[in-house]
Amino acid sequence: MIEAEVLGKCLIVEGFRGVKIDIIDRVINIIRANSGGCYVQILDADYIAGFEHIFFAVLNALKTFKAGYNISRSIPMEILLFASGQDQIKRAIEVLGVKETTRNVVLVIVARKRNEALSALGSIVKALGWEADQGVIEVSNEKVQRIIGAFKISPAELEASTRGSPEEAIKNVLIERAALLVAQR
Repeated sequence: MIEAEVLGKCLIVEGFRGVKIDIIDRVINIIRANSGGCYVQILDADYIAGFEHIFFAVLNALKTFKAGYNISRSIPMEILLFASGQDQIKRAIEVLGVKETTRNVVLVIVARKRNEALSALGSIVKALGWEADQGVIEVSNEKVQRIIGAFKISPAELEASTRGSPEEAIKNVLIERAALLVAQR
């Protein structure tokens, strides 16, 4: 579990490996029923480029809601939009939304207080029976080509963001794209 404070809110991010999502609506309903009033988003971990990728998506989502520039009606959906670098909900779901074939997921929980976020995480994990594995959050060599394809990152864009490893370059590209979404609004 990774924790951070974002604009006075508690952010908790947890990864899960090898999950089985037989019916997406069932999983989403379980998450909603156990969220305890927290904002919760579930993302396909195979397309997440590290904690910073999620952190900046949450930061931008909270900022746009505060300023009244949000596209969606909910903070979790706004997080998905920024994490995917998309301004269309349908495309954001195609890129980062969970599917029946998804096996690695990330839960993103935003709450007013830490104990609320921890309680929501505990209730969701207990209800779904998933085992935590933070390793799915980090970008790896295995994820690099998958992320490049899903996010349609051009070689020029990747080269312009390369300051180190390919993993860092991908993370930088996705964070920059989220920042550009804010500027475009």
